[in-house]
Formats: sequence, C-alpha cells, structure tokens
Amino acid sequence: MSAYNFSNLDHHLMSIALKLASKGQFTTTPNPNVGCVIANQNGDVLGQGWHHKAGTPHAEVHALKQAGDKALGATAYVTLEPCSHFGKTPPCADALIHAGVKRVVAAMVDPNPKVAGSGLKRLSEQGIDVSHGLMTEQAELLNRGFIKRMKYNRPWLTVKLAASLDGKTALANGHSQWITGAAARSDVQEHRARSCAILSGSGTVLADNPSLNVRYNELSHAKTWITESELRQPLRIILDGKNQLTDNLKMFDLDGRNLIINRKHNPSIRASVEQVQINSLGNKLDLQAMLQILSERQLNEVWVEAGGRLAGALVQQDLVDELILYQAPKLLGDKGQNLFVMDELTQMNQAKMLRWSTVRMVGDDLKMVAHFK
Repeated sequence: MSAYNFSNLDHHLMSIALKLASKGQFTTTPNPNVGCVIANQNGDVLGQGWHHKAGTPHAEVHALKQAGDKALGATAYVTLEPCSHFGKTPPCADALIHAGVKRVVAAMVDPNPKVAGSGLKRLSEQGIDVSHGLMTEQAELLNRGFIKRMKYNRPWLTVKLAASLDGKTALANGHSQWITGAAARSDVQEHRARSCAILSGSGTVLADNPSLNVRYNELSHAKTWITESELRQPLRIILDGKNQLTDNLKMFDLDGRNLIINRKHNPSIRASVEQVQINSLGNKLDLQAMLQILSERQLNEVWVEAGGRLAGALVQQDLVDELILYQAPKLLGDKGQNLFVMDELTQMNQAKMLRWSTVRMVGDDLKMVAHFK
C-alpha cells in the first residue's frame, strides 16, 4: 500500500464521503456507517453512496452503480476499508476490482477481524493503488460503537443525566418532570434515535413509567434522513435484579422490543417481553456480564437513562465511555436526589477524571459532554 501525502482534493472528497456516511447513523446498526465517493483525476464526482441498512447494498455498490462505466480508472474514497468477505452481501473489494478503479483511499482500516486489512490487501494485489489514514479521526467518531464492540467485545456506553444548577436530578419525593426544557428533551430524542438500545433500571421505570422510545415528531436533524416509517426503535433494556417490574408498564404496549435482565425469570411479565438471566456480584447484577450479552446481540451504542444508583455503579466500574449532562438554570435544594450514588472517597486522587468534549446551550439549558480518561 502506498504512503500518501494526501492533497487538498483528497481531503475534500473524503469529507463528502464522511457526510454521506453520517446519513446512516439512524438505520445501519449493527453495521458501521460508511460513505463512498467515486471521482476522476480532476475531482469530478462520478458516483456517491452510503450504506442504508444491514442486509442492503454497501456504500461502494451504490456509488459504483451511479458512476457506471466512468468508474474505470477512477479513484474511490471510502470511509471504511472495503469488506473482503461474504456476509449478507458480496465483498465490496471485489466490486471495486471488477469496476476497474485505479486508486482506493480509505479513511480507516476495518476493526472487524473478518476484514482487518484483508480488503485493502486484496485490492493492492490486483494492482490498485491503495492507501488509508485520511481523516481517520472523523471516520472513527462515526463508528465509535462498532469499533468498541469489535475491539473490546462491549458496546459504547453513554450515560445521560438531567440536573438542576445545584446538581439534583429530582426532588426528594422523586418528582423530576420536567427539569430541562423542550429543546433539551428534543435533543435527547436525537441521541435515542442514533442508539441501538436504551438502558435503565427498574427503580427509575417504576417511579416514572417512561416510554423510553423515539418520538418522531420531536426529532429535528434525523428527519432530514429518515421517514417515520423508517424510524428504528432502540431495544429497551431494564435491569431488574429484584423482579420488581410489573406487567402494566407503558413501554410494554409500545412499538419496539423490550428486554429485562434479571437474576431469575419473572413469571408475572407477559411472554412477549424477553427476559435474560445473569449472575450477581454481591447483591447487584454483574454489569460486565450484562455488557457482554449486549455485545453478543450486536449492539454498538447503548444510551443510559437511569437513576443515581445505576449511573453510579456503571461509573465506579469504569464501564462508561461518555457522559452527557443537561443542566437547567433551576435550584432544587439540598434535599433533592443526586446525580450519582457512589461509594465515599477518602482521597482526591480517587476521583473519576473526565475531559470536556463540548459545552453548549440547548434552548435555556446547558449541554455538557465529557469523556472518561
């Protein structure tokens, strides 16, 4: 594979491919988001495409179809290494070879062990000029959950919390609707739509009886790419170590699948709701085992909306990748419920350290995104 000092034109065309790839973030799971641009030496775009949904043609196939015979001698810019194995669709590397492209530029190598460089190798062996590493950081951000699952056998975990200015998530009596405004709640819907699953605990579910679904009418950006009929409802996952859940919960009557994770089967829950049993660590469910089960179910990104106990347990066990906090300009007083319930620390060097990613206003509220170091 050739080493390249990528040109401004290369960057421009890959940026188009990345924008195309981002269109798939609401529909492609468990597959990665991929975009492809076919261009000639002058930089004229001959064909472009993006992967829409698992089991349907990949981005390269869409772009090659649009380019037709003009793909001969052209360059393919693809955000992820072309696959080299037969899955639900034929290998994209073979499609590029048969089309006669002269050069392939990939943003990143595929972390899937079934590919992992073999697609680029196959292209190179056929005399195609191959390179990778152009705008890799942007490509990895688009597929952070897929990468996490492939490399570490667990999904990317984002914990979302909403709090008052004095750090309270609810009043002492549990009332929490609504701490944040409509704009923040709409922003949460966008995150839910991009997620493979929404995770919560039985205490939160019993207190709030939430829907934990995506409401299409509250979406903004997602409506640009998907229709209401294309909307994918994330899997709703509830941890219920004490079998506290009852059968009359709102979410059980909504579109989408539900999964209860518990110690032993709860016979009072309707048969249409799946239940999976895992072991305990002490008096709590084994959260590591839970994440492994979610990975085996090919869940790339899990969005956590839970109370302080589950959020705190996930943080203490270093299982959280990202924290998103919506903070409202309200004061609820010292009797309110806290963001995290965690073991007491005795030294400052025991504190969990994060780094800020973004801080911005969403309506009247502050949205802070941080990642654990």
